[in-house]
Amino acid sequence: MSRTTQRECGTTGRRSPEKERPAAWSAYGKLVRLFRERAGLTQQALAEAIGYSLEQVASVEQGRRPAKADFTEAAERVLETGGALRVLQEDVDRAKLPLFFQDFALLEAEAVSRFSYDPMLVPGLLQTEAYARALLEAHFPPLEEEAIEQHLSARLARQSLLARKNPCVVFCFVLEEGALHRLVGGRTVMREQLGRLRDCTLMRNVEIQVMPTERAAHSGVNGQMVLLETLERRQFVSIESQGIVNIRSDRNEVSEFCLQYGMLRSQALNTEESARFIERMAGVL
Repeated sequence: MSRTTQRECGTTGRRSPEKERPAAWSAYGKLVRLFRERAGLTQQALAEAIGYSLEQVASVEQGRRPAKADFTEAAERVLETGGALRVLQEDVDRAKLPLFFQDFALLEAEAVSRFSYDPMLVPGLLQTEAYARALLEAHFPPLEEEAIEQHLSARLARQSLLARKNPCVVFCFVLEEGALHRLVGGRTVMREQLGRLRDCTLMRNVEIQVMPTERAAHSGVNGQMVLLETLERRQFVSIESQGIVNIRSDRNEVSEFCLQYGMLRSQALNTEESARFIERMAGVL
């Protein structure tokens, strides 16, 4: 089923075995090989020129390993590709994400506003590297080390959305208090994570609100949600649970979720109260 059909009909994206090499990696690798051969370089010569190992260059050319941004910039300079590799970097990075998440990541990259409620964990856009790594290492069945590094790299790369200027993205995060008490990675990691949240509260385009546990019943008790609006003013709601992502675009359905989210924000601590709450929690750890 095409991505468009999946969004419009509201079908779900589910975790799938990630054994096949992503098409973006293969296409990128073929371009590297084409430009390398045009330049009359062997893989070894290219490796030496850009400061990577022969094995790394071979892996990228064969689509077995994604190129990092530093690799791309070095290859652009040495092979004089005129931006042909750079333009693929975003697709290469997105392909590092789990398959079930990639459709949502495409929409997220087009968003001008992103409002979310997260009951269990600090959301990926606000995670520190240590917090994100602890979550990936806790995955079961266990992920291979290479997969952990790829997912971690992609998750951190997504965070560039927070500072994007053209267009600037407006963010609102409502976090359940319990998510801030969960000691992911231990006290040191969580102390750093709370510091990261505190820093994010100072960003002009980011609002963070905490839903206190004493609100026994509220409009978010049914679970996580993300509301997105694109530059073309198309609106989507995404719901994720146990590796299943459901993206809806029906106007009536999205409208109901918007009403729920508005009520959710009114029931949570306001941004100033939330910042003080996070500060107190960081001081206790």
